[in-house]
Amino acid sequence: MEKGLYKVYKEQVVPALLKEFRYKNIEEAPKILKVSINRGLGEESRSSKELEASLKELAMISGQMPIVNKAKKSVAGFKIRDGMPVGASVTLRREKMYAFLERLIHITLPRIRDFRGISAEGFDGRGNYNLGIKDQLIFPEMNYDDVNQLQGLDIAITTTAKTDEEGYSLLKTLGMPLKAI
Repeated sequence: MEKGLYKVYKEQVVPALLKEFRYKNIEEAPKILKVSINRGLGEESRSSKELEASLKELAMISGQMPIVNKAKKSVAGFKIRDGMPVGASVTLRREKMYAFLERLIHITLPRIRDFRGISAEGFDGRGNYNLGIKDQLIFPEMNYDDVNQLQGLDIAITTTAKTDEEGYSLLKTLGMPLKAI
């Protein structure tokens, strides 16, 4: 059963993209492949208690347990040793991806103070969009009392769009509050 944002994509976005870009086939219309949520751990990597708290926060935000990314080599200037945890990431696909995007678009982004839309400069030249969030408290899943330290995260939306215009049109038609290019 189709529901939520995926239903909107099938019924409204695909026909609009077919008309706008004059695609001959429905399969040519761009679609969202995955959403990646990343967080650098910084000083949290030194304490296992803070690392677990950060992983728990990412799991609450995404609805999926994150993986811990470890350093590939030692860097003395940053006090990093080989194999030390340096980040955490989650990759969402299919139903979880659409559920997360729906919460992001309709609930989370409007909670940002003085929100007037997100910048359209986050496109990478190939239709993918990157968004940085400064603190995790804008997510309704987060409890203010449970947060020890304000920390940001990065959200990367990967699409099959070939150009930034196609990606912009896809996300804008889905309801993403993007400013004009």
